[in-house]
Amino acid sequence: MLSWIRRLFSNNEKATASSIGVAGEREAERLLKAKGYRVLARNWRSGKDEIDLICEDETTLVFVETRTRRAGALVGGYDSINKRKKDALRRVCGAYLAKLKPPVKTYRFDVVGVEHEDGEILVARHFENVPLFPKARGRGV
Repeated sequence: MLSWIRRLFSNNEKATASSIGVAGEREAERLLKAKGYRVLARNWRSGKDEIDLICEDETTLVFVETRTRRAGALVGGYDSINKRKKDALRRVCGAYLAKLKPPVKTYRFDVVGVEHEDGEILVARHFENVPLFPKARGRGV
């Protein structure tokens, strides 16, 4: 309790969850660009749903969700995407796909898990082609 009170009145500003999330998204973008991806959109929204990055990997459209977690967290970024979040991601990806003329032939969903310690980015891991879209759509990679 005392440490919480000290932090509340401290002049040293700790990284906020929001600033850590932004740093994680920047690290994910840096990692993907280094792999040759081209970023088409950042924080694209449809209603209340949002996708962090929309990229192009050669001829494949790639939707990317970034998950930033403290190093050693019990649930890592990849595993933190629950059913509710997957439903929101399907909706926002579907909205983006619906606006494309002509429609894309191939697309996929990737996750970038970023670990930090007190706001300092330690590592980013890229998980390609994570199952999100139903196979019945027949257009995913």
